[in-house]
Amino acid sequence: MHNVPKGAETHFRLVVVSQQFDRLDTLKRHRLINNILKDYFTELHALAIETYTPSQWSQMDFCSTLKSPNCRGGSKF
Repeated sequence: MHNVPKGAETHFRLVVVSQQFDRLDTLKRHRLINNILKDYFTELHALAIETYTPSQWSQMDFCSTLKSPNCRGGSKF
C-alpha cells in the first residue's frame, strides 16, 4: 500500500504461522524471523511482522487480518 514507482517497493508485511512459536512471546518470535532475514535488511525500508501459532491462526478473522493499512506518505508517482 506504499505509493512509490514500480519496482521500488521497500515496505513489506510478513505473516508467519509456525508451531515453533508455540511457547515463544512476540519478541522472541520476531527475533527468530529477523535473524532469518538479516541479509535482506539493507534492501528493506520497513517490515511489519505478524507471527502466529497454527492454533492462533485458525481463530483469525482473515478479512481484517490480511488487509494492509493505507500508506501515510511517500512519493506520489
